[in-house]
Amino acid sequence: MIDPKLMDDEARLSALGRMEILETAPEEPFEKIVNLVRTVLAVPISTVSLVDRDRQWFKAYRGLDVQETPRSISFCTYAIQQAEPLIVEDSLLDERFVRNPLVLGGPRIRSYAGVQVRSPDGYNVGSLCAMDTQPRRFSPADIAILSNFANIVSDELELRLIASTDHLTGALSRRGFEEQVSREVARHARYHRPSSMISFDIDHFKKINDSFGHPAGDEVLRHVGRLAMQTLRPTDCFGRMGGEEFAVLLPETSAADAFIAAERLRLEIQNHAFVLARDHVKVTASFGVSVVENFADVGEWFASADKMLYEAKARGRNCTRMAGLDAAECARAAPATSETLPLR
Repeated sequence: MIDPKLMDDEARLSALGRMEILETAPEEPFEKIVNLVRTVLAVPISTVSLVDRDRQWFKAYRGLDVQETPRSISFCTYAIQQAEPLIVEDSLLDERFVRNPLVLGGPRIRSYAGVQVRSPDGYNVGSLCAMDTQPRRFSPADIAILSNFANIVSDELELRLIASTDHLTGALSRRGFEEQVSREVARHARYHRPSSMISFDIDHFKKINDSFGHPAGDEVLRHVGRLAMQTLRPTDCFGRMGGEEFAVLLPETSAADAFIAAERLRLEIQNHAFVLARDHVKVTASFGVSVVENFADVGEWFASADKMLYEAKARGRNCTRMAGLDAAECARAAPATSETLPLR
């Protein structure tokens, strides 16, 4: 029976997206693996290939001078569609590849072995590949070695995902969030698409910890994380920057829409019934909003959103301030709210 996961490319792409690996910088564990594959198997080309919707992108590669190719001509597209390693001893004798431009032109792939790289939830997101410019037979020992290395790649991807996720709130870690912001700034520089950032933190959080204890504070953080992920769009990135400080990256979002999103989340937190030590406690948060169009530097964009957050704190908390709008304009843009109840 065919594994349904092999047939569901949309779910596979979602799994790849959750791993947040595409377009990331070179990383030592993956670089070491492709070097080892080349040395141990005596092949001129080795890649860690991840198959996106329309391309294959190489997280690590040796023996090639490009970092991506169209998916339509990739050997790895065939590899991810099966459970067993894909082995091609002579591409000129294989109907699937005999007219492939990667075979007929550079890098002139004549033989290929690819073992699937899997996401933590079991989807084939790519493969670890060994390629030669000559026909060759990959022995069972060769495939066993390649499979062991592919398992290491899968484990590294899982560890990388764990390291980029905050265990308490489910948000991206600071590192993971900053990587997303860096990619968004680069995307804006290339395509000039709108994008906005929200910076927020929980008001009087120290008082919560002092009054109810740190476990209660953790519970508040956990609930705020849940509220954020329920309120935000699937395409938005939610990160915990440290302590009670959070940030949201909103791709394809104008300043006006980002302000509305911040207000929506602020009201969700304000209106949520937090119960700590059997007491109903009012929890609020302060928000700052900034748009990428004003900055070419990641640090400046963060600083602008933080500055707006500090202004919200100075204006009495439980409000949103946006770069480019004065306090009166922000107040007019904000929806009507109920009186903020004091922390008991």
